[in-house]
Amino acid sequence: MKRELTKYTGVYERKYNVRICTGKADICFDISYKRDGKKKWEKVGWASEGYTAKTASNLRTEHLRLIRNGEELPKEKKKAPYFKDVAVEYLEWASQNKAREGRDDKNLYKNHLSKAFDKKRLNEISSFDLERLKNNLTKEGLAAGSVRHCLVLFRQMFNKAVLWKMYNGENPIKGVKLPALQNQRERFLRYDEASLLLDELKIDNNPMKKKPSEKKDPQLHDMALLSLHCGLRAGEIFNLKGQDLNFENGLINISDPKNKENRKAFMTEAVKETLSKRIPKSPAEYIFKDRKHKGKITSISAAFRKSVNTLKFNKGITDRRQMVTFHTLRHTFASWLALQGETILTIKELLGHKTLAMTARYAHLMPEHKKQATLNLEKAFMQKRNENSLNKRGK
Repeated sequence: MKRELTKYTGVYERKYNVRICTGKADICFDISYKRDGKKKWEKVGWASEGYTAKTASNLRTEHLRLIRNGEELPKEKKKAPYFKDVAVEYLEWASQNKAREGRDDKNLYKNHLSKAFDKKRLNEISSFDLERLKNNLTKEGLAAGSVRHCLVLFRQMFNKAVLWKMYNGENPIKGVKLPALQNQRERFLRYDEASLLLDELKIDNNPMKKKPSEKKDPQLHDMALLSLHCGLRAGEIFNLKGQDLNFENGLINISDPKNKENRKAFMTEAVKETLSKRIPKSPAEYIFKDRKHKGKITSISAAFRKSVNTLKFNKGITDRRQMVTFHTLRHTFASWLALQGETILTIKELLGHKTLAMTARYAHLMPEHKKQATLNLEKAFMQKRNENSLNKRGK
């Protein structure tokens, strides 16, 4: 439709007979102005929407003022993305760069963040919204650690949006205090308990003793031994391949750990004997496979919990920190090291912790080590004092 100049400078109108407004042809108003030496056209709106040549002229005047001051025009300002759009990009990145292909982040987003923020743009999410989410999740009975994980995930997603230039703004999580973690496991197994558990996990080949449906997972005992003797996480055990085993030096290469930093674990004789029976045909094959023997295991068999219940390790216990789970075996590994006087730095390296702060909770299990350190200090002090006394007498 041909533009016709109105009585206002730079304001044009286009009449459309197919659109009727108050019994007449509807009119669309456009404005024209120069920017960087080039002529720009911009649609303002329709008469049926309440626009007039006068309002279009006022908008053009405001545009010219912004151009003179070197400011952005309203239509040039990029709108903040919706949280759901950021989530799509983030979860795709997480699937390639985070442990467990980002499944943990995907579940947290789907179960807790999606409903709260998907329909909001990033600039519409405030610290108050996050405080409300924190309170709601707590009221729903979510553990403090899980609430913290949700907030940390939000922080990571928002930061990535800024890094990827999807949005330029301050992260509202800065005004929110994360819940303090009080879910660290305290329970570790005694030597006799660990022995009982390993025996219970062994497959029973006596057909008279158990029904076929009650037979145990033949791999579960071996995975438990790896965690108990080498401190491996369940996910690290699932990822082990034939190429990761070095029997000559008694080493296990952990190439895809939780913190994405490779480390070595050391085989005990029991572990070496167990793994030597599980060497796959191809170095690229997983050592522990799923029931169909097509891929890696993704979760610990329910037989572990049944064995723990059979031994009554969790009977009467309601505090999750005191319950025996598969992760208790890794915690037991570290606790035993502490009890035998190994240094915190040694335990940190064997566990694959990023910081000493993560390992510091085992320090309280070193009473004898601490006692000996104090006695050594006294011994050195008294020796030096006696030497000084002898020197004085000699003079």
